[in-house]
Amino acid sequence: MLTRLHYRINSTLERILPERRLFLKSDSDTRFIRLRPMTQAAALAGGTVLVSWTIVATSILLMDSISNGTARDQTQRQQALYESRLNALSADRDRRAEEAVRAQERFNLALAEVSKMQTALLATEDRRTELETGIDVIQDTLLRTIKERDEARATAERMTLALAEQTGSTRTDGSRAADTLATLDHLTGTLAATARQRDDMAHAVLMAKEETDAVRQEKAELIARNDAIFTRLEEAVTVSMEPLDKMFRAAGLSTNDLLKRVRSGYSGQGGPMGLTISTKGGDLTEEERRANEILTGLDRMNLYRLAAAKAPFAMPVDGRFRYTSGFGGRSDPFGRGSRSHEGIDMAGSTGTAIVTTGDGVVTEAGWANGYGRMVKVKHDFGIETVYGHLSQIRVKVGQRVSRGDRIGDMGNTGRSTGTHLHYEVRVSGKPVNPMTFIKAAKDVF
Repeated sequence: MLTRLHYRINSTLERILPERRLFLKSDSDTRFIRLRPMTQAAALAGGTVLVSWTIVATSILLMDSISNGTARDQTQRQQALYESRLNALSADRDRRAEEAVRAQERFNLALAEVSKMQTALLATEDRRTELETGIDVIQDTLLRTIKERDEARATAERMTLALAEQTGSTRTDGSRAADTLATLDHLTGTLAATARQRDDMAHAVLMAKEETDAVRQEKAELIARNDAIFTRLEEAVTVSMEPLDKMFRAAGLSTNDLLKRVRSGYSGQGGPMGLTISTKGGDLTEEERRANEILTGLDRMNLYRLAAAKAPFAMPVDGRFRYTSGFGGRSDPFGRGSRSHEGIDMAGSTGTAIVTTGDGVVTEAGWANGYGRMVKVKHDFGIETVYGHLSQIRVKVGQRVSRGDRIGDMGNTGRSTGTHLHYEVRVSGKPVNPMTFIKAAKDVF
């Protein structure tokens, strides 16, 4: 039966693929190879399969190459966009730093100008005091001279009356007349000199009064200029410090305690200024009081700057991500009811860079129950940050890190349902919402 079936198939194929012979000729003999319909059909089928497999494999390779090229182009575009945004942020940060430096320079110039004005004002005040003292001396001298003149006139009148009583007349013999005339000439010269001195003193008093009025007018103008300068400086300090104060309050930090810690614990260069204007034990003038208030405001702003540099006011993920879970109560992702979520979750690609959000020291770096691979950083002011579910840890315990340093890679270790970062912020051991720090920093930096 198999022979009959084989014969029928061979007969059917022979209509399409008739039997062919392939002759092989040598010098002494001629042979041929018979290619039956079945053999030709098998060869044709094998060739068809081989060509089809080649076409499919080539198509797969081309599609895979095109797909890889598209993904690579998208990655390059995203990287270029991220780099442009990073450059823009860096340029903005540099501009703000330059503005702060220029503001500090303007304040230093204004402070130097105020110092010069105060020196000029003190010199003017000393000059006015000297002029007033001179005027008093001139007035006393004038009064004394007028009194002496009046006494001289009274003496002359008494001598004339005495001469008249002795002689019965104001006229005497030649010697007495000559003495009297000499006495009168002396008195007349003395009175004339006294009158001239009086007139000179009166003129000097008038000139001193005019100069005193000019000094008072100059002093009033100087006080007005000082008041305008102090007003501008007070406004500048208020405007500069208000967003920093708002940032720390929004983060839930006590600004007074924070500044007290910075002032007591700082020992580096460029720290708190601690400047005041000395009065050598005397009472403060209005200008000195306002200058001290401005210096106190600048000192407070400098303390804020130091605190902001050390507190975790930054984004922990250096790359593309999305928020997947917030701070507070939520449903357990493993179906175990409602639980408290003490941080925020940021989902992204495996290996995305995780950076520290502030200066500090690594206190934990390893496997932690529930967190998987975890890093904990201790910052100043009693603040700690926790980075969980990492795929790789890049720091060691005891290592000091700065804001922006890479401490690990995003992963899916521990009690996790997908690749993400679990980020916590703790103040004095108590978990707080990390978004308050992130949003507060966005309002200022």
